[in-house]
Amino acid sequence: MSRQSMLTIFGALALVVGLTGCYESSDVTFFEAGKYQGGDDPLLQKLEDPEFRAGLDRRFDGQRDR
Repeated sequence: MSRQSMLTIFGALALVVGLTGCYESSDVTFFEAGKYQGGDDPLLQKLEDPEFRAGLDRRFDGQRDR
């Protein structure tokens, strides 16, 4: 292969790789405002445990003055 054809192939490959990095998916999901529509949140379930909640209250007690 000649040097010119190698540079052409390399340039085309670099262009393709460069443009691939600019790709952005066009999938858009619309949600209703103010309504959580995700799956179950295990952290919210942990907050119902009184022992866990008391530990958080002790941990953040000094930070509530703001």
